[in-house]
Amino acid sequence: MAEEKTTTHAAEEVVVVADVPEPENLPTVAEKELPPAPEPEPLPEKPAAAGEAPAAVEEPEKPKVEEEKKVKLVKSYSFKEESNVVEELPDSQKKALDELKALIQEALNKHEFTKPPPPPPKAEEKASVVGEVKEEEEKGKVEEEKEVPPPPCEETPKLECEPEVPVPAIEEKEEEKKETPPPTVIEAVVVEEVVEKVTEVDEDGAKTVEAIKETIVEVAAPSAEPEAPPKPTDEGEAAAAELPAPPPPPPEEVFIWGIPLLGHEKSDVLLLKFLRAREFKVKDAFTMIKNTVHWRKEFGIEAVLEEDLGSDLEKVVCMHGSDKKGHPVCYNIFGEFRDKDLFHKTFSDEDKRKKFIRYLVQFLEKSIRKLDLSPTGVCTIVLVNDLKNSPGLLKKEVRSATSQALQLLQDNYPEVVAKQVFIHVPWWYLAYNKMISPFLTQRTKSKFVFASPARSAEALFKYIAPEQVLVQCGGLSREGDHEFTTADAATEVVIKPASKHTIEFPSTENCHLVWELRVIGWDVSYGAEFVPGVEGGYTVIVQKSRKIAALDETVIFESFKVGEPGKVVLTIDNQSSKKKKLLYRSKAKPSCN
Repeated sequence: MAEEKTTTHAAEEVVVVADVPEPENLPTVAEKELPPAPEPEPLPEKPAAAGEAPAAVEEPEKPKVEEEKKVKLVKSYSFKEESNVVEELPDSQKKALDELKALIQEALNKHEFTKPPPPPPKAEEKASVVGEVKEEEEKGKVEEEKEVPPPPCEETPKLECEPEVPVPAIEEKEEEKKETPPPTVIEAVVVEEVVEKVTEVDEDGAKTVEAIKETIVEVAAPSAEPEAPPKPTDEGEAAAAELPAPPPPPPEEVFIWGIPLLGHEKSDVLLLKFLRAREFKVKDAFTMIKNTVHWRKEFGIEAVLEEDLGSDLEKVVCMHGSDKKGHPVCYNIFGEFRDKDLFHKTFSDEDKRKKFIRYLVQFLEKSIRKLDLSPTGVCTIVLVNDLKNSPGLLKKEVRSATSQALQLLQDNYPEVVAKQVFIHVPWWYLAYNKMISPFLTQRTKSKFVFASPARSAEALFKYIAPEQVLVQCGGLSREGDHEFTTADAATEVVIKPASKHTIEFPSTENCHLVWELRVIGWDVSYGAEFVPGVEGGYTVIVQKSRKIAALDETVIFESFKVGEPGKVVLTIDNQSSKKKKLLYRSKAKPSCN
């Protein structure tokens, strides 16, 4: 910390030294360049104010602002679950939720969720489309110019044509024009063409007006006939025209995870997940919802829920226990793929990898539907990824399937995972995570926790109690264990290097005492004995002290039938140079005899 303070102070000094001379030089430059003004007094006041202490005080604030930004960036990596109660949301988030509801209601009324939206054209495609439209417009204009018959006197001078056009004829044509006026569009086009042609001939103004009138009558008159309203050919068509328009279809119903988008208590919780995934940008959240609905239809979610995908992956993906905040915990045990047969069944070809993705989606859908998803309920899960003895994501088959599953999770299951804990992380996975990290949002990355093999149990126990953690992940929870359950709390103790730690379990007559313990990483000596409470009694060796290596990382379960008052004493001797984490729990059951 001292070094950091020294560095910051030096940076501040550099800023002050670099910035202070500049305001001091300003008066001299201003006095030399500026001519004398009627009000010369304000000029020296500004440099004086700039050269005083406030200027030096304002400049060092820049590194402080940068430090605050750095602190905010660091804090952004820590994730805290927000409330789903609408009344507790900030006004800006309430407004965003209302706007999203309005967009969804409009889309439901128009049945916009039925058909997928067309993909947005790229910049190059947009340019080509615009160019084609322009070309078509220019071709249309050329064709219109060709189709319009030229005036009879276009090739000859207008002086020669003047005697051939009597004035009464023009007046009669004007009356016909008033009775059947031509369309405005065609009239405008013809007028523009005649004006262009007249501008080329510089003659008397009166003759120009007569030529324009003549051209308008001769070209526009024939166009009035096609635009007459069509008359019904028979009585059936007339009756059909008088019938009222059919009523619009009712709004469509759209569900995600069995929850309607609108009109349900859990709908707000659902919409808030999409809004938070898009930082409360309403249009982006709306687009994400539409894409998710279309993907669910294309993927066939309802059919996948009823599909029998076998039980080969039950040991790979499972739900077990809950964390300290009540979130269900999902485990991905990738070490199970050491089994070559299981690996071949899962990743050997494209169809099997697709089945693996379908299994994960089915499992996730069923798990989400078991959540409360009410405004005050548990709406997310904790995901534990155990990479111990994993075959490795460097294999293209595993990497392809994992990347696809991660993309589906991010695009279609927003804010479903409260925390992702990666344990027994090898060095190569950190490189893989850096590779995929740019494709993840900051909010998603803030939920990730990576732990090396030596720190895995410690990282898990920070979020999940030891009695809730699977034994293969460093906890005490085992399948088929009827003596202890997840309701029996465990005690955590840190044993210092080169020290002994003893645990005492007091007992009474006629009881059956059971206990279990585990040392993370072991490499310690363990022993147990019964010490009677009566003086002169004999000490009974329950377990002779023995060294337990790190490879024997299992849970020790033992019991002792007590026939007299006393206590069971456990001794753990840590002669290593590292501190050890000890977990234990016990219970006394009535003796049968």
